[in-house]
Amino acid sequence: MALLLRTVARQGLCSSQSQFGILYRHAVPMGTTAKEEMNKFWTKNTRLNRPVSPHISIYEWSVPMMMSISHRGTGVALSSGISAFALAALVLPESYPYYLDLIHSMSFGPQFLAFSKFALAFPVSYHTFNGIRHLMWDVGKGFKIPEIYRSGYIVIALTILTSIGLAAM
Repeated sequence: MALLLRTVARQGLCSSQSQFGILYRHAVPMGTTAKEEMNKFWTKNTRLNRPVSPHISIYEWSVPMMMSISHRGTGVALSSGISAFALAALVLPESYPYYLDLIHSMSFGPQFLAFSKFALAFPVSYHTFNGIRHLMWDVGKGFKIPEIYRSGYIVIALTILTSIGLAAM
């Protein structure tokens, strides 16, 4: 977008003063191109021996970091799962009761069913509780480091307890 705006400014936005007089009055064409700016950036970073980007091994893993990554992962997984289920419901030839009977006919053991329920309940519970935690942050509460860790541990505990409870149903 910036490149497009820069190109438009160079190629004559100034020439159509009568139409856009008010809009362009303070616009000044750039003296350098994006490629020149990028080359200056990399030359400076190479000269100063700066790393390209901090690598994950530099940081010490912490609970808030892992919870942030997990929150994004569960969000993507839940969205993908719901989308896949909806697409399957649209495309598969039989109705829902047919596939439910098919699963019942496979006669999985109770341990497998409990594990499956837990595996489905865990990301939903985690994403819900961590989302509530984020809503509290949006209100401006819980930004001190001890509060961040405490709320993280509470989210993990509630997630495990809720997932076990839902799996036991």
